[in-house]
Amino acid sequence: MAENITYDALVRQVEALETVKTALQQSESHLRTLVDTIPDLVWLKDPDGVYICCNKVFELFFGADEPEIVGKTDYDFVDRDLADFFRKNDLKAMALDGPAVNEEWLTFARGGYRGLFETIKTPMKDSEGVLIGVLGIARDISRRNEAEIALKETEQRLREAQEMAGLGFWRWDVSSGEVEWSKQVYKIFKLDPGSFSPSIDSILALSPWPEEQQMGNQLIQKAVESREPGSYEQRFLFPDKSTGYYFSTFRGEYDERGQLKSIKGTVQDITEKKRAEKEQEKMEAKLGQVHKMESIGRLAGGVAHDFNNMLSIIMGNVELALDEVDADSPVRRMLDEIYTASERSSSLTRQLLAFARKQTIEPRLLDLNRVIDDMLRMLKRLIGEDIDLVWQPQKDIESVKIDPSQVDQVLANLCINARDAIGGVGKVTIETGEAVFDKMYCRDHPGSTPGRFVMICVRDNGAGMDRTTLDNLFEPFFTTKKGQGSGLGLATVYGIVKQNDGFIHVCSEPGKGATFRLYFPSHESPVARAPEKKDSPIVPGRSEVILLVEDEAAILNMTRAMLERMGYQVTAAVGPIEALEMARTLTAIDLLMTDMVMPEMNGRDLARNLIGRYPDLKCLFMSGYTENLIAHHGVLERGISFISKPFTRRGLSEKLREVLAGP
Repeated sequence: MAENITYDALVRQVEALETVKTALQQSESHLRTLVDTIPDLVWLKDPDGVYICCNKVFELFFGADEPEIVGKTDYDFVDRDLADFFRKNDLKAMALDGPAVNEEWLTFARGGYRGLFETIKTPMKDSEGVLIGVLGIARDISRRNEAEIALKETEQRLREAQEMAGLGFWRWDVSSGEVEWSKQVYKIFKLDPGSFSPSIDSILALSPWPEEQQMGNQLIQKAVESREPGSYEQRFLFPDKSTGYYFSTFRGEYDERGQLKSIKGTVQDITEKKRAEKEQEKMEAKLGQVHKMESIGRLAGGVAHDFNNMLSIIMGNVELALDEVDADSPVRRMLDEIYTASERSSSLTRQLLAFARKQTIEPRLLDLNRVIDDMLRMLKRLIGEDIDLVWQPQKDIESVKIDPSQVDQVLANLCINARDAIGGVGKVTIETGEAVFDKMYCRDHPGSTPGRFVMICVRDNGAGMDRTTLDNLFEPFFTTKKGQGSGLGLATVYGIVKQNDGFIHVCSEPGKGATFRLYFPSHESPVARAPEKKDSPIVPGRSEVILLVEDEAAILNMTRAMLERMGYQVTAAVGPIEALEMARTLTAIDLLMTDMVMPEMNGRDLARNLIGRYPDLKCLFMSGYTENLIAHHGVLERGISFISKPFTRRGLSEKLREVLAGP
């Protein structure tokens, strides 16, 4: 029995040793991989200078592989002088208890690269303290050395520049208390050398703020104790009692016994610099606001596509369901509520796209005076009878290029905002005018651009806005109307103006109303009158053949039902690949109606494929967000027919007749 126990114990010991051996081999493998991947030269020699091992980078240096290097010395690879140098440093390292550091220029045998290397050689000893060799690591510090040299040259040039800049110099004798100034110091403080004698008391009087005096004294004392240079900024008063700022650097001078003799330094007027920094902070805050708005806009545009698809399904199916329900049915009232809510949601999405400058528009040259004049009746109804609407156009203004519907959106949102700010009886004034901005003005007003502009100004005598409100004015969903507003009105205005290469200036104070000035680039070309908007009935189809392509099955089925009820012959395809296959079986296609954004192929590429087979094919693209496939920055390309999702039956019928009747 004892023999069995002994045998079992022996087996376990053998297994444990094998486990340790395997772990040790893995550890050595990992260590070897690590050493081979670092960019430094790594090697190990025995006390006689014979190489034991090295890494891949070291092989490049000697121009030989490790098996060729191991067992040999430096004398087998480099010239004798360099080998002697290496051996001398090896012996030096082995004689020390710690590592020896050297810097040396080395040239690689492979590639001929030459660089300055920092070499660290460390003596290696066994567990009993017996020297077994020296470990070497060499790191390329050529770039660091170049940077240090460049830094020294830069510092020299900086010192020369400071002298040329007329820095003031001062010296304070600690034992006598005397203070010496250069002429430039008098100029900095705007003092007369004949009537001002520098002393500790007179200097303190220039900066009558105790906390700053204490701070300066503490910094000087700290520099004296540490014997390191110091510096500080401090306010002072000019003779006219206006505030200035100076920057002083200083250091102590010591005698042969190490006692402080004096403190000397430089002084520089940084008054204008401090003012510029404050202005820069204001500018950066404004630019930060612009960048934040851009980020929100990108987010809004990304959400719009999927959201509009869902709204299309809801609104389209509700319209189809309303045809099947009696006018007095309770279900009809519920469907009407769903449809109304969907329309409001669609309006919110359109406003988000307007803010994000992702809505698809068709701009044309307009006379803003004429367009606004046509809107006045609608705007008066919008703001109510208690508010006086004053129209003050400037005669003969230049034209602007903008989508007429966007002018409607801008003025409606601004007038609604003014009405809510007034909250009762008040006055809203709409003006037009022209303005020219140069580069100097735009530099001081972030967001502005130089050039000639036509202005729309909307001014009210309402409650006005504080600074916090102004800073967040154009952010989506920011509102001060306590749950009564969506917070998208002014965001929409911002997006429309930016999409048309314009900018906005807002002036307001609490209790003093608000003024919005919108600037659009002007054009000298003749203008066209904006068409009147009329509600028209649904126009039936004439049995034209429509190839309908949509990758969302629910939207496809809903749109097909709409088209068939209008009187069109519809072939529906789930995606562009299926559409191409179906097109081969059709003898004629009057119109391709396709979604723009699909996974296999976008709508425009699908149209190009089909036009080769059907040269007279007409196309109507649809999407909730075009992603610039048919529009550049939201501006629809010439000759492209497009309908935004979600659409109504009436809107679809009008668009279809327009496209089918067109060229």
